[in-house]
Amino acid sequence: MAFPIKVCAVCSEEFELKPGKPGFANRCPACSEPEANEPGGKDLTGALDRKSAAEANAARREAMKNLLYRKDS
Repeated sequence: MAFPIKVCAVCSEEFELKPGKPGFANRCPACSEPEANEPGGKDLTGALDRKSAAEANAARREAMKNLLYRKDS
């Protein structure tokens, strides 16, 4: 069974679309290579940054709770 012939959206060269090809289906393997080398898009912050962000979020939640559920006297 022959693989479908596609045209690369970046370099306009023809390539065979094989199962398990890394990258996008509309890009040839050479043009898909840089995306395969990049990390999975995860934000790599340090432990201190994550802790300070968690503390800020907790403070925001507490402030919203106080604003929403306080009794007006």
